[in-house]
Amino acid sequence: MALSLSTGLRQGILHTSGLNTLLASGKINIWSGAAPSIADDAATGTLLVTIDTTTGSGFDLFFLNTAVSGVLSKSANTWDGVAVATGTAGYFRYCASTSDTNLLSTTELRIQGAVSTSGAELNMSSTAITSAATTTIDTFDITMPAA
Repeated sequence: MALSLSTGLRQGILHTSGLNTLLASGKINIWSGAAPSIADDAATGTLLVTIDTTTGSGFDLFFLNTAVSGVLSKSANTWDGVAVATGTAGYFRYCASTSDTNLLSTTELRIQGAVSTSGAELNMSSTAITSAATTTIDTFDITMPAA
């Protein structure tokens, strides 16, 4: 699966602000099953865990202020969350808006990609998520292609 940017995010990058500004204060939802075709589509599967920072306010993920060689990396904050269900992680959705209900939308700011232990847009040490256990994301990079 390739990284999928929602229509709202693509429009914002082109017309409004930079990616770092648009994604400030976001959260990552990790879902079971196969991802929807594009990030505009309604989420599918079971929500396993919502990742924010240890402050737990719900929308507080930030990236470093400077991209290096076209790569925007997560801040030094701990990105984690307590699982609400047990299952196998299939895909993630980074949501930048507190009002994003994960339903069909061409205006919400989202990034969606596959989850695996290697070779995916989000690589984790294990894709097994257990209810009430803490899941941590140690690295998260967004790479803008050169061509």
